Amino acid sequence: MSKKKAAGKTVQNIRRDGRRLGLKVSQDQAVDAGMVLIKQRGTKYHASGGVSVGRDHTLFALKEGKVKFGKKLGKTTVSVV
Repeated sequence: MSKKKAAGKTVQNIRRDGRRLGLKVSQDQAVDAGMVLIKQRGTKYHASGGVSVGRDHTLFALKEGKVKFGKKLGKTTVSVV
């Protein structure tokens, strides 16, 4: 006789296996220095004024201000004003 009950499928569905990529802030939102703005794979968004790029292409704020999105030479840019 078994000493443990069989585990159901719900145990596997409880875990969250996402990579949590994407936008972390929106247009005109106030940010602090060092705050993560976007987690991405590759450079879908490009850094502009007040924003820098991490080793894994994460964009983060270099100063306090508001987030602005724009286009430059056909590329989407993110800046902190």
